[in-house]
Amino acid sequence: MKTDVVSKLKILFVLAFAFIVQSCATTPINLGIAKEELIKYHDSGRYDKDVAAAVNKAIEEFKSIKVKNNSLVVFDIDETSLSNYEINKELDFGYVKDLWNKWIQTAKAPAIKDVRKLYNYLIDRGVKVAFVTGRYSYQYNATYKNLVDAGYKNFDTLIVRTNNEDGLTAEQYKSKIRTELTQKGYDIIGVVGDQYSDLNGPDHGIQVKIPNYMYIIH
Repeated sequence: MKTDVVSKLKILFVLAFAFIVQSCATTPINLGIAKEELIKYHDSGRYDKDVAAAVNKAIEEFKSIKVKNNSLVVFDIDETSLSNYEINKELDFGYVKDLWNKWIQTAKAPAIKDVRKLYNYLIDRGVKVAFVTGRYSYQYNATYKNLVDAGYKNFDTLIVRTNNEDGLTAEQYKSKIRTELTQKGYDIIGVVGDQYSDLNGPDHGIQVKIPNYMYIIH
């Protein structure tokens, strides 16, 4: 996705949250109130409970899958495997490109613990894992280090967006990569992501939706 589109989507994150919080309201929720509600939701532990519920449901679904040598699950990174909540909160849930890039280069984003639990469960069963992210090639090294440092130590591949893919929407890009992975011989048995654009499209298997009320990326 082009940077300006990402910026607009992240800045307008509150629209998604407002419609969820007040889906029956006739007028939009105040922006300041929406941000306060988001912080309460995250900091109260409700977010963690929702992630845990999604992961536990996924584990039960994956238990029914017979694992083969080429079985693969595709994980998204931001707000799926790694949490950027603190920098998003610091930026008042907006988007500043330079500050966001600086954050990524620190490689300090913590793991979302229950997603890492799902990752460990799959690895223990012999499932291969690919991380597919909308981050770019110049962010590859920091992203790789961050994943390993956060406990994601055994994965087959990390795939980042190239400049040639800049014009694709997130859903088009993620679908393209999954198709390419399938063509390489992987059997994709599941996808894990915080956006529906991570999950929709071909070759997805079990779809595991991780909650994210900060922004929407199409």
